[in-house]
Amino acid sequence: MNAKRIITRRSFLRGIAVGATGAAAFSAFAAEQTGSDAAIATRILGRTNQRIPVLGLGTAPLGEGPVGVEEGIKVFSAAIDRGLTYIDTARIYGNAEEILGHIIPKRRDKLFVVTKVSTDNGRDAEKSLAESLRMLKTDHIDLVHIHSVGGKNIDKVLANDGALEYLLKQKETGKIRFIGVSAHNRPGNVVRMVKTDQIDVVMCVMNYADRNTYDFESKVLPETIKRNVGCIAMKVYVGIKGGFRNHRSGFVGCVTEPRRMPQALAYALDLKGVHAAVIGPYTLEQAVQNVEFARNYKPLTEQQRTELLALGKEIAEQIGPRYGPVI
Repeated sequence: MNAKRIITRRSFLRGIAVGATGAAAFSAFAAEQTGSDAAIATRILGRTNQRIPVLGLGTAPLGEGPVGVEEGIKVFSAAIDRGLTYIDTARIYGNAEEILGHIIPKRRDKLFVVTKVSTDNGRDAEKSLAESLRMLKTDHIDLVHIHSVGGKNIDKVLANDGALEYLLKQKETGKIRFIGVSAHNRPGNVVRMVKTDQIDVVMCVMNYADRNTYDFESKVLPETIKRNVGCIAMKVYVGIKGGFRNHRSGFVGCVTEPRRMPQALAYALDLKGVHAAVIGPYTLEQAVQNVEFARNYKPLTEQQRTELLALGKEIAEQIGPRYGPVI
């Protein structure tokens, strides 16, 4: 290529539209592969000592869509039937917890259930967790994240009446088994939380483009590896500029073209210290497609990695820090 490729807003959106068509075609193919017996690889989630599949089921796109409860049950159940036993949800994900409440009681011993509290204080965390337990129809949660700590005042999170102190007490009672944090921006906030030695798992934005912007890879992973903290990658397909609102449209939750999606997943899973990636499908076809990618996961070749990282650098220049400040 003689000249640097510039991604304009128009070409960006055109690429997404084409990607949607391509994704649908690929998904139709993937849906025919349901007879595959290939198992999804598993890894130990750091200090939790829990073995989980390398792909987790995200529930935000479908829950916030929203789709009807019956359709949601069908999509989530299909993913679980195919081996996605790590279930990531949150109180703020629309009707996702309601949908899961129809599924979890029948499969509770097979699932690793994750939810979140979106607050820095213990009082609101208590209300949120109580509602999650009620909606999910379970007496305990395997992992509770303090959600989006990049946007939180960490002093308040760590205060005596803060969210962390409340969750530590719930861990003692058995209502929750492990404590985590999720983050879309400000990697330094994650590092500060991890250094408390009270955090068992982190979930961060990690993909081949945002490594050039937020770079959780080099800023957070060394600390989690050092302390044997579990690490989940999210947004592995790269969200589009505008951020969270866009995934409600179903097929425009990423800029990664369909043929690159397996490589995008592989990039995240290749990172030392990452144990799994969470991807949220919007449709049954997308759920099946993601499972097939996970079943067929292989580390990137050097050429694939070089090409993907070059593309990611271009994309990062166009979409910028859309999840909030870097520091």
